[in-house]
Amino acid sequence: MAPFPCSIVVVCLAVSLLLASSMVPCAANFNQGFDITWGDGRGKMFNGDELLTLSLDKTSGSGFQSKNQYLFGKIDMQLKLVPGNSAGTVTAYYLSSQGSTHDEIDFEFLGNSSGDPYTLHTNVYSQGKGEREQQFCLWFDPSADFHTYSILWNPKSIVFSADFHTYSILWNPKGLCKETNVCTLFVSTFSVDGIPVREFRNMESIGIPYPKNQPMRLYSSIWNADDWATRGGLVKTDWTQAPFTTSYRNFRVEACVWSSPGSTSCGSLESGYNTWLSLELGAVGQQRLRWVQNNHMIYNYCTDTKRFPHGFPPECKV
Repeated sequence: MAPFPCSIVVVCLAVSLLLASSMVPCAANFNQGFDITWGDGRGKMFNGDELLTLSLDKTSGSGFQSKNQYLFGKIDMQLKLVPGNSAGTVTAYYLSSQGSTHDEIDFEFLGNSSGDPYTLHTNVYSQGKGEREQQFCLWFDPSADFHTYSILWNPKSIVFSADFHTYSILWNPKGLCKETNVCTLFVSTFSVDGIPVREFRNMESIGIPYPKNQPMRLYSSIWNADDWATRGGLVKTDWTQAPFTTSYRNFRVEACVWSSPGSTSCGSLESGYNTWLSLELGAVGQQRLRWVQNNHMIYNYCTDTKRFPHGFPPECKV
């Protein structure tokens, strides 16, 4: 899906924490929590295995996966994306089960030409059906520093969140903000994780499958997708800029770890022991979700009449 041009809209915000959930660092040491599964040495760990990097060159990309499988959880990871001209590259960060009827909760970061905003691509698969893409123009430069990207997945809903990282200056690459727009200003008063960008609710009551039975691992990878990733494939990967490297740190998880069919570390999901299992966006969270979607959403499958000329999917009508 080709990203649409990003327009930067102007807002000054003073914000407070969205998702109140105590975070327990379950695998700050990447060697304990993850396996580098491909890339022939292009995935590396540093600083006592507290920093992990994945690289892409013309020969190969690289990737890793979690040792554990999860059935519901609240997962945070800090990523620092490829700087400079990353056009044609994709960094994927997602939960997924296996098989033709797999479930998947998907972040993808579509590379950009130098100075242009990154595009955040999201999708949700349930029982093998996806095609639920939404895309956003990130309101900060995700290659300048580490930012936290979170997935809250419980029986009620899936919430994608991004970090509201504080800046004391205006990020305005290539003069993209014109006098007719307001540019997003990041003030240094607050540094807040958990700004929601998307919510996918459990709508099984109207016949829409929801990911709830298949345990999923956490995966991440960097790979070449210059046939579609940047401006619909018009901008190709500049291999003179290789290697392209994404960095990871501070993985935190509260989750039900899958141990055997029908058995997780949470025991009964109805026990009430894990508060994140029933956590939902409140009024303030919904307000901030609308702010992101009104100002930074650049594609929504639920409004694509060319793609769905005979009517939108049923979840779009709720």
